[in-house]
Amino acid sequence: MEKKIEQLKVILAEISDLSYAAALLGWDQQTYMPTGGAEGRGNQLALLGRLVHERATTPELGKLLDELKPYTAGIDPDSDDARLVKVTARSYEKAVRVPTKHVVEFAQETTLGQQAWMEARAKSDFSIFRPHLEKIVTLRQEYASFFPNFKHPYDALLDDFEPNMKTADVKAIFDGLRPKQVELIKAITDQPQVDDSFLHQPFDEKKQWDFGVEVITRFGYDWKRGREDKAPHPFTTSFGINDVRITTRVAPEFLNTMLFSTMHECGHALYGMGVAPELERTGLEGGASLAVHESQSRMWENLVGRSFPFWQYFYPRLQETFPQLAGVPLEKFYKGINKVKPSLIRVEADEATYNLHIMLRLEMEIALLEGKVAAKDMPDLWNAKMQDYLGVTPPNDAQGVLQDIHWSGGLIGYFSTYALGNLISVQLWEKINQDIPDLVEQIRQGKFETLLGWLREKIHRHGGKFEPQELVQKVTGSKIDPAPYVRYLTKKYSEIYNL
Repeated sequence: MEKKIEQLKVILAEISDLSYAAALLGWDQQTYMPTGGAEGRGNQLALLGRLVHERATTPELGKLLDELKPYTAGIDPDSDDARLVKVTARSYEKAVRVPTKHVVEFAQETTLGQQAWMEARAKSDFSIFRPHLEKIVTLRQEYASFFPNFKHPYDALLDDFEPNMKTADVKAIFDGLRPKQVELIKAITDQPQVDDSFLHQPFDEKKQWDFGVEVITRFGYDWKRGREDKAPHPFTTSFGINDVRITTRVAPEFLNTMLFSTMHECGHALYGMGVAPELERTGLEGGASLAVHESQSRMWENLVGRSFPFWQYFYPRLQETFPQLAGVPLEKFYKGINKVKPSLIRVEADEATYNLHIMLRLEMEIALLEGKVAAKDMPDLWNAKMQDYLGVTPPNDAQGVLQDIHWSGGLIGYFSTYALGNLISVQLWEKINQDIPDLVEQIRQGKFETLLGWLREKIHRHGGKFEPQELVQKVTGSKIDPAPYVRYLTKKYSEIYNL
């Protein structure tokens, strides 16, 4: 059977290479492509999408997987070969249900949609993006129809990002989490507000960029295997474990934007760079799921980057970089970057309110997919839910319904992974602190090698071998559980706000 395993790996390597070529075109589209290139780029991505889909759904691949299943049933179920066959078979069974025509149309429409979103966001005009969103929603509804075995149409989309996670599971987790977070936010708002005015002043953009580079270099980002560029919405993309690129954005008069988005994307990249080399070009190098990926980005952004010990090391350096912070004491700075205030922009939201941004988006996506609301209704619905959930109303489309890039790329089903990632990050953090008792002191000294080494051993090296719930269970002893996250938030903000 070794020969058949090698045959499988040859097929998967070609599929991976084509997928990486498409990812490279997507990266260029969001960073350097001129606006006039959208239609041509859509054709290119459609062609690559068709080639990937055709290779991923051949009868020969299906036959090969059937021949390998008896072999893998007799070996270690956690071995690379057994997992490779299991994961590939799952992907194959989903892919063969989707017509190639749909794949091509989706690639073309999302390429045009992303370009329209960029223009619409820049002009704060939803009408520019609306017809594209209407087509994308129709295509996502059509995609869900290819999987009648799912209880809810949203399950089919969620399953692409969180294997075997159901809409009902996410709703149950969120329903248990929401009242506890709302209670905490209410307790905080009853206290005197934290001053963060010093974060809202001019900060030289080049100095911001250089400071971010300094921080993630310290984290362990390998510049020989990656690079950083600007994008309207920060993202990380991979063309293999030795080419993992990040993007960020810089606000000239608000320090948090670049600082924490850079740490966030670095967390994704460290995961991508840490996958075992033997998994490259097999389809297993992409990570367990988007929630597990988000657990890494949110961990480096929040549990490390917004912690007091982190700034005990980095704050003197930040003050050297920006002398206007010289008169701001460390404790005031720490409280400022952790200020809790319902805000308009998800990526700049504090930890206490962040999940509410996700919950409202999940509700909207489900309603869109069910056909209960139309694309034309989204600006008003967005504003109403922001007022309901967070008590704020966006003054324009750019700060409201157009703030996220996800829908333009067809990533309906993605948003819940951010909140799930928050929960997983703290579950892992509790385990990490058990295994590395002096972790806090290491962070205080600007040392992250032991932390990164733990993550590489427990999470990163496995790539996509294990399903998310399975991996979390293996590492922490339980499936995704909101209790550690609630404990973390309560402890942190009780100290900051004297609750």
